Amino acid sequence: MASENELMSLPSDQDSSGRQFGDEELENLREVITSGTLTTTKGRFGKEFEKDFAKLIEVKYAFLCSSGSAAIHTAIAAINPNPGDEIITTSITDMGALTPILYSGAVPVFAEVDPKTLNVTAPAIEKLVSERTRAIIATHLFGRPCPMKEILEIGRKYNIPVIEDSAQAFLARVGDQYTGAIGDIGCFSLQQGKHITTGEGGIVTTNDDQIARRMYLFINKAWGYGDPNPDHYFLALNYRISELQAAVAVAQLKKLKKSVDARIAAAEMFTEMIADIDGIETPEPDPGSVHVYWKYPITVNEDIIPGGSPAIAERLKEKNIASAPRYIVKPAFMCQIFQEQNTLGKSHFPFNLARREVLNYKAENFPQTTKALRDVLVLPWNERYTENHVRYIAHHLRKAVEDICKSPAGYYARI
Repeated sequence: MASENELMSLPSDQDSSGRQFGDEELENLREVITSGTLTTTKGRFGKEFEKDFAKLIEVKYAFLCSSGSAAIHTAIAAINPNPGDEIITTSITDMGALTPILYSGAVPVFAEVDPKTLNVTAPAIEKLVSERTRAIIATHLFGRPCPMKEILEIGRKYNIPVIEDSAQAFLARVGDQYTGAIGDIGCFSLQQGKHITTGEGGIVTTNDDQIARRMYLFINKAWGYGDPNPDHYFLALNYRISELQAAVAVAQLKKLKKSVDARIAAAEMFTEMIADIDGIETPEPDPGSVHVYWKYPITVNEDIIPGGSPAIAERLKEKNIASAPRYIVKPAFMCQIFQEQNTLGKSHFPFNLARREVLNYKAENFPQTTKALRDVLVLPWNERYTENHVRYIAHHLRKAVEDICKSPAGYYARI
């Protein structure tokens, strides 16, 4: 580990220092360029990846698409909601998982989260079920699986399909099932910072034949490739990925298990190193599940550590340790698109079709979400972390907490 005053450069998932790229990707790309076939409709790599990924997570169908947002849009299109239908989702998620709901003419209904895991809970979901509910989206935040058994029970009880947003949860498991293969549809992202990446890209998965057919069509402008009399059957987009990206995806997939194992090993080491820091709670996985640590979130108790996660983040920044206090700063529904209903022209569609009671887009209506974001500090994580990197972060996290608590402000805040 670096000496007390020596700064360490941590691997970053935004460049090669924190990513697993090598000759395998280059060889595949060379094959694509040499062939001159850059479209997945005629190339081999897209089909190969889809087959191998489906086999890996033990699901019947997997289709590549252009982004994680495209994956969510494709999943919703497969369910085909009517304008004004409701889709229950989480209050803590990326906008890319919400705008597809609006583009489908459906209304996002936000569920509260567990303030420790930041994941949606089954009771919070069930309270929101109405006659208009068309789907449930369970987002496995930071790589920690949602309580899928309980969520699926709600889905079956009300005959509502469950979509898993596994963008941050490659190879996460609940029991012996991988996320993305538990619900009716799984969605993954291949964006730059995910467990494996093609820069941008997405995957949708399902075991349902009819859902698979509609997802495949939606990605391909609803054109029935291979059908006896193909046509454009319904409103759809071109969400195809290129064969260049698919070539990278094939090489990346071979490295996925190693990448995930490295993240878990480093996270378990880190958890042990910081477990005794008063005021810090670590993200212990639920019994019988596997957390794959897209990032490493800690819960900070402001009553013990004055200033909470922002105060720690400021001190970590001085040591070249990036972090995200509050994660997304504010709940998704507090963004301008929801607050002003800025959608298509001046129509406010589909908000103009919504029940008044679901448009409760105020922070005070979501106390658990507010607490979760107030308390969380998200630390960077990737597959290239060594024991020295982990020790460096752990040491300076401990030192930051000690310095805060020993400062005059910290002392008077605690007495």
